[in-house]
Amino acid sequence: MAIPAALVVVPVGVLFILSGLIVNLIQAVLLVLLRPLSKSLYRRTNKVIVELLWLELIWLIDWWASIKIDLYTDAATFQLMGKEHALVICNHRSDIDWLVGWVLAQRSSCLGSALAIIKRSAKFLPIIGWSMWFSDYVFLERSWAKDKETLKFGFKQLEDFPMPFWLALFVEGTRFTQAKLLLAQDYATSKGLPIPRNVLIPRTKGFVSAVYHMRSFVPVIYDCTVAIPKNQPPPTMLRMFRGQPSVVNLQIRRHLMQELPETIDGIAQWCKDIFVTKDAMLEKYFTTDAFSDLEYQDIGRPKKSLIVVISWSCLLLLGIIKLFQWFSFLASWEVIAFSVTFLVIVTIVMQILIHSSESKRSTPPKVFQVDSIKEKLLC
Repeated sequence: MAIPAALVVVPVGVLFILSGLIVNLIQAVLLVLLRPLSKSLYRRTNKVIVELLWLELIWLIDWWASIKIDLYTDAATFQLMGKEHALVICNHRSDIDWLVGWVLAQRSSCLGSALAIIKRSAKFLPIIGWSMWFSDYVFLERSWAKDKETLKFGFKQLEDFPMPFWLALFVEGTRFTQAKLLLAQDYATSKGLPIPRNVLIPRTKGFVSAVYHMRSFVPVIYDCTVAIPKNQPPPTMLRMFRGQPSVVNLQIRRHLMQELPETIDGIAQWCKDIFVTKDAMLEKYFTTDAFSDLEYQDIGRPKKSLIVVISWSCLLLLGIIKLFQWFSFLASWEVIAFSVTFLVIVTIVMQILIHSSESKRSTPPKVFQVDSIKEKLLC
């Protein structure tokens, strides 16, 4: 039986926001005092600190909602995950694809060095967006004239990253919806391209830039394909808060960066071909229920996130008790007013975070922008 989201969002929100503010404050202090002295030490320290926050979301997946991630990849790739720099590309199928990536990174001991190329507005999200900004995420404005230099600078900053990192890029540029699929199909028809049925047409400029600037120090590309079983709704943040379980199928193929073409057009075509292959694989899965020909790998369910959440809960509960003891000199109505105000703020912040993850809010197509959106789907 599903739990009403409101009964979970508020207590989890209190935990997440208070612990997040502590983590953000420590990150800010480290940025000012430690990074100017040693960028390498700052990054190593930040990895440990930020995982104390991000593991709370891993706990939601693993222990609260019991979302199961079935991973398919070859044994050699599974052993190398977390031990090498990698550019990670993936189709964008659900609202929590990024969290699925974090779960996999946590299992590979590189959660705190799992980075992504995401839209600029994300860095203004309370707590989570700020933690990403402190952690060298690359933020784009979705204007190639501006993003070209932003990407170049971001890739340059990663050259001396002191530990294995993953840089995730959702090449489709937006989450999959039926409305966006129809636009992609119309565009493909007009241009004589393969007509997609389960993916969108990849926007290759960012991918080409990543390969061009990072192939000298990033040895591999992890080609990820995500699929949700037909007999269940796609997982969302709200379903996760309600404790509703889901299954996510994930396949990873490892490609050596040196095997990619040298030319810009060749790199772009390689990416398009990968998505044609993904589309065929997903079509087969939805038709025959056979997902992957690679080996199933058990990623387990470590207790680390559970321990972190319990530790934060005890620490913050003790702090709240002490705070109310210090407020004992105030009138009871003042304490009540403060508590209610704080809970309202928590509710608003959590609503912002939840709504920002919803696919229906991701660059929705508008009738008067159809031609423009079609062009953007391929660029």
